[in-house]
Amino acid sequence: MKEIELKMQGKIKRLTNRTFKFDERVGDGWFSAVYFLKTCQIAEKHRPDNVVTMQFFQKKHAVLCGTDEAIALIKKFAHAPDSLEIFSLKDGDKIEPYETVLTITGPYQNFGFLEGIIDGILARRTSVATNVYNVVKAASTSGVQKPVIFMGDRDDHYTQQAGDGYASYIGGSTAQATHAMNEWWGKRGMGTIPHALLQLFNGDIVAATHAYHEEFPEDELITLVDYNNDVVTDSLKVAREFGKELKGVRIDTSRTLVDQYFWRNQDVLGKFDPRGVNPELIFALRSALDADGYNHVKIVVSGGFNEERIRTFETRNVPVDIYGVGSSLLKIHIGFTGDNVLLDGKEEAKKGRKHQPNPRLEKVD
Repeated sequence: MKEIELKMQGKIKRLTNRTFKFDERVGDGWFSAVYFLKTCQIAEKHRPDNVVTMQFFQKKHAVLCGTDEAIALIKKFAHAPDSLEIFSLKDGDKIEPYETVLTITGPYQNFGFLEGIIDGILARRTSVATNVYNVVKAASTSGVQKPVIFMGDRDDHYTQQAGDGYASYIGGSTAQATHAMNEWWGKRGMGTIPHALLQLFNGDIVAATHAYHEEFPEDELITLVDYNNDVVTDSLKVAREFGKELKGVRIDTSRTLVDQYFWRNQDVLGKFDPRGVNPELIFALRSALDADGYNHVKIVVSGGFNEERIRTFETRNVPVDIYGVGSSLLKIHIGFTGDNVLLDGKEEAKKGRKHQPNPRLEKVD
């Protein structure tokens, strides 16, 4: 059983290295800034009895993520970890600017070398979780919550997928493109037809969809319809072929192209940008499907969607059922800082920083 299931059942409080599988070289200082390593060495020799409190914060309204991972890191690699006193918020908590999210108290030499790694974990996970949260929130602007598929596999190094997928889950997306993205939180990746499959069938959407349905009959049948840059025509072709078996069509038109629908209906042009996946194209597609009795066929859109663009679609009540979002969810825009603010129980910090107690923090067992 995955740890996330045990956590949801209340059998464990936090995920551990059984989930995260840290690189063992962390313990050798391989990923730590050298000046932290040197400071630990000096502390051990010249101030061996020091007890510091290190606190972590960031500067935005955000959805916190990475606390389980950071604590697991401390438990795995700090020296005498059970002697450290750790207080923390939880993954998924909404946090304020400058709010303390984590504190560690103990001899500096036992954990100080992990400071930068902890900052990085919290920064990436919180950025992704916050990005996803904001996009999911935007996708409910019309009053109906539309699912958001996390499609970030091509926008960063593959080794980041498990952590990004977990952060996306914390942010509110439970549909993700790869198995790795689902590794930490339980499900398997989802996805149907890419452009590559249509290319193998010379752009014949019906033939490609038949092949897919034959090989994966248990999948919900959602086909990609922008390959020939004529989404209305191709959507109707596949709908007429598969009827009730067709659950949805996905549109991923390039932002540099104008769909053939507008060339056939030039009288509608002149008041909007007709390139790419635009509201007018989706309105036209929904109307054509409904007119032929295919009201059940959902419309999935992807390609350059972000919070602002989704909110625009939702404000206009564009008939989108599912959004596929990728690169905008992976922008790292939240940075964390770890500061030593107490020394032997007394205030001691650089100018501009001070101990910021937070009653929301919970002691970590």
